[in-house]
Amino acid sequence: MNYNMQYQPPQYLQTPEQKQMGLFLHLSQLLNIIIPLGGVVLPVILWQTQKDKMPALDAHGKMVANWLISSAIYFVVSLVLTIVLIGILGLVTVGIMSVVFPIIGAIKANNGELWEYPLTIKFLK
Repeated sequence: MNYNMQYQPPQYLQTPEQKQMGLFLHLSQLLNIIIPLGGVVLPVILWQTQKDKMPALDAHGKMVANWLISSAIYFVVSLVLTIVLIGILGLVTVGIMSVVFPIIGAIKANNGELWEYPLTIKFLK
């Protein structure tokens, strides 16, 4: 039994199967464009079902979950700020980031790398 509690850096996705699952995990967030909340449910299901089979995928799943929570917070704050009109800019920005960040994350995952989404609050470590 290993009682070593030191920080271990995220593992790289190595096999083609792991890279493909990382790609799907990040791109599944774009399902929100077609099915409301589908881009929230599917990534979490993929992460939870595959993290034991592919331990390197766990870091990607946590990053995606952290981004989903963070973007929801940014969306709600921007929605409230639409009263002052500045929120409209926030909503547009969050919308653009919600499309661009998963694409960049998917490309990096397909290369075997973990890309940390900017402006993400680290709820899950």
